[in-house]
Amino acid sequence: MDESKRLFLKSKRSFRRRLPPIQSGDRIDYRNISLISRFISEQGKILSRRVNRLTLKQQRLITIAIKQARILSSLPFLNNEKQFERSESTTRTTALRTRNK
Repeated sequence: MDESKRLFLKSKRSFRRRLPPIQSGDRIDYRNISLISRFISEQGKILSRRVNRLTLKQQRLITIAIKQARILSSLPFLNNEKQFERSESTTRTTALRTRNK
């Protein structure tokens, strides 16, 4: 019986708590591009709150700041390199389709 109870007990492993991604001194603003760019994926998408480990209020402020920076052309809406590679591959496939017909 002691063995079966032991299986369900959690290990007493110590873990290091992660530091919050935004310190109290950081201002969440559309001009702070170095801060904002940490919360955008390679494709240009805004990362989720779960991935970012932000509070709800911080995530809202980050989202607003990213959208403002995009409108003011400080940040691109899409990552242009990925878009160029994709458009190049689609032109090849359409050319092959027209040749085969």
